[in-house]
Amino acid sequence: MHNLQTLLIVICLLAIIYCARLLRALHTKVSKATSLNTTSFKELKSIEQNSYRQSEAFQQLIATLKFTSPIPPTRGWAASPDLLLTISHQIRTRKPRLVVELGSGVSTLIVAKSGAKKLISIDNSEEFAAKTRSLLKEHGVRGVQVRVAALKSHPSGVDWYDTSKLKDIKGIDLLIIDGPPATINPDARKPALTELIKKLSPQAVIIMDDVHRKSERELAQAFAEALPNHILTIYPHEKGTAIISPK
Repeated sequence: MHNLQTLLIVICLLAIIYCARLLRALHTKVSKATSLNTTSFKELKSIEQNSYRQSEAFQQLIATLKFTSPIPPTRGWAASPDLLLTISHQIRTRKPRLVVELGSGVSTLIVAKSGAKKLISIDNSEEFAAKTRSLLKEHGVRGVQVRVAALKSHPSGVDWYDTSKLKDIKGIDLLIIDGPPATINPDARKPALTELIKKLSPQAVIIMDDVHRKSERELAQAFAEALPNHILTIYPHEKGTAIISPK
């Protein structure tokens, strides 16, 4: 009888231990699931908020610049509305005499429609340059120089625009850096500092896209350090925007 009672106690203890382990495992799974759901909710909320901001910026662009023809899609490879609105605002308030843009596209149209007195847009692709020219023509925009500068080996070790296509440029009041594409080399845009800083006017403003990426952030900081009378401001746009402007 005593042995039977002992056996029953042992069995009960084992059952309790087993149930405790099951409950612990279940709690861990529930905690992970809750954490994942919380993370997913936060991500969805962030996406929703960003989409709303982009929609707001796009509507302001349309209302301010009064387009008479459709414009190409923004975001993705193209500039996002928040960046485009910032560029337009800088041009309308600062009224630069010469704007130089690295990377052509819908941003070229925005710059031209915002009132840039002279615009030179540099692209490494003849195909994209042709599309930009066609877009400008469709909107009745004239006088914009869309230059093709093929990517060539640069002393910095990366491929950058053919510098012979930039020799005549000087006195840049607004420099927009959104090219070359950084898909092959993350440092693809770094030669802009050594090649173009000497072509800037004293009160020049530099606007950079994609500063959520490490290389672009470093380039923005390098520009700011090379221009002691300027200040660097980072904007939490969809892809991150840097503006280096006079103090």
